[in-house]
Amino acid sequence: MSTRKIVVLPGDGIGPEIIAQASRVLDEINTTHQLNLTTQTCLFGGAAYDTTGTPLPDDTLAACRDADAILLGAIGGPQYDAAPRELRPERGLLGIRSELKLFANLRPAMLYPELASASSLKSELVAGLDLMIVRELTGGIYFGQPRGIEERDGERVGFNTMVYKESEIRRIAIRAFEIARQRGSRLCSVDKANVLEVSELWREIVIDVSKDYSDVELTHLYVDNAAMQLIKAPKQFDVMVTSNLFGDVLSDAAAMLTGSIGMLPSASLDKDGKGMYEPIHGSAPDIAGQNVANPLATILSVAMMLRYTLNEPVAASDIESAVSAVIREGYRCADIATGATSERTVNTTEMGDAVMAALNKGEQ
Repeated sequence: MSTRKIVVLPGDGIGPEIIAQASRVLDEINTTHQLNLTTQTCLFGGAAYDTTGTPLPDDTLAACRDADAILLGAIGGPQYDAAPRELRPERGLLGIRSELKLFANLRPAMLYPELASASSLKSELVAGLDLMIVRELTGGIYFGQPRGIEERDGERVGFNTMVYKESEIRRIAIRAFEIARQRGSRLCSVDKANVLEVSELWREIVIDVSKDYSDVELTHLYVDNAAMQLIKAPKQFDVMVTSNLFGDVLSDAAAMLTGSIGMLPSASLDKDGKGMYEPIHGSAPDIAGQNVANPLATILSVAMMLRYTLNEPVAASDIESAVSAVIREGYRCADIATGATSERTVNTTEMGDAVMAALNKGEQ
């Protein structure tokens, strides 16, 4: 097997702490499954800005272009709020998505049975939840032109433009249908076609793509109703596909159904399946350096990387089984602890230790 390269971007805040535990798991899986992976760690986000004056240095971007996959911790922090907008860590993230054409964002929301009581909803509404939100990531209002703030008629006006080309809608729809076909064969497309012309086009193209996927049931919801239904009856959904802005909001709402945003991984893929993998939570600067952050979302991001980019489903399943085992055995970081007597509250490193032990036990 040829060598495959993974670029690791620890980033800011709790990023280095959670990446450290995920890297332990990746190294273990690399050895036991003989995956022939190599890793390279690069500066990115605020850490890169502090050192080089830019959140996305040229050498980091070059390494990411050359890599088979990218593993990201987290970026950002309040200390960068005063930086010029184009130099803030978030601009680096948008830049790498755009430069690498990572147009498909996969955000699973799965609730482990043992964590049902940690959800803000009644357990009967969320127990067994397993949905996937497919978010278009490189188009829409976040990238549309023109944009800016200017003076008109004596007052300041801010403006952004939501733009989608047919080709952009078609490729994300195809990816969503393919994912739905591998799951429960149900796809809900979310738009605002009753108000927005761009959504009218979105719906028209999704319907056209559906002709090639007669085995997948397609439904449509306006985004406001989708948000309501996601809270009212989340288990009605299998796969949801939507635009950049709508997906940003809905995926965070779905995250909280599971009890903690600290449990959820994500993938951002290009047309060939190369991807960047990261937990969906932020850099949590308030707890950075305290060794209390939950590393499980980052560890599960490694599993997604193995499954969706590296085509190593057995290795991915081993990691997912190890995480399920530690949850079942009662290990909890503070964000998912409920105070039950059966739980054992652990710190970041201890949770990494527990996953490593479960991996080793599974391999025996």
